[in-house]
Order: sequence, then C-alpha cells, then structure tokens
Amino acid sequence: MFACARRNIDVVSLGLACIKVRSAGGISRGFRVIVCRACEDPPCAKVCPEDALTLRKGGGVTLIPELCIGCGLCRQACIVGAIHWDRRINKPLICIHCGACAQHCPYGVLGLVRNDRPGALAAVPSRKASHDPG
Repeated sequence: MFACARRNIDVVSLGLACIKVRSAGGISRGFRVIVCRACEDPPCAKVCPEDALTLRKGGGVTLIPELCIGCGLCRQACIVGAIHWDRRINKPLICIHCGACAQHCPYGVLGLVRNDRPGALAAVPSRKASHDPG
C-alpha cells in the first residue's frame, strides 16, 4: 500500500493509498482487500455533480481533480466502500489499477487480474493469500 501512495501521489502513507486491507474477523479468518472493482456502470460517476469522475475503458473511473469539489457523494455511492479520502485536499482516492500494490507487495498476496470485460483489471488477493501454511 505504500507503493500505491508513492506511485499515485508521491507520498509514503498507508492512509493515502487507494487500496486498504482490513481484518475479516481476526487473524484466523484472514483479511480482505478493499479496492475499486472497476464497475462497468459505476454509481460513483453517476452521482458526481461536476462530472469529475470519467469512465475508464473496461470499467472504473478516473478522477479529474480540477473538477472535483470534494462533496463526497462518490464515496457514499460506492457499493463496495472502495473510495477512500484524502483529507489534506478533500478529494477521493480511487484505484486506477496500475498494479503497484501487487508488484511491490512484500508477501506476494496481491495480484492484478483481467476480468471478462475487455480492458478491465481488478486488484485481488492472490492464490498465495488463501494458502494455509499449517
């Protein structure tokens, strides 16, 4: 997640990454990745009053920061809770599926996979993440 923040906003911060990892109910139950799932028809873009979120080929959105007024409607509309917030500039942090998280994950538990929509990518836990070491 440090790689995400460094690549996208040139800051080293877990809080400013576009991907979050949360407990799925304790160490024994594992963790879940909270990241944009590249909706084909994203509700976040529909609710933006300034059209600051543009559709990306294959799904998902790209933020045009100059147009964003920081209203937070996109965050509220996201059905998977994957729009995180940069409080410093009052704007959303949205995964652009660059793959930095997967490429630099020190544990090799993240991956970037293409789904069935042409051009669409999604960050997901890799198979190694579900491996039971015991």
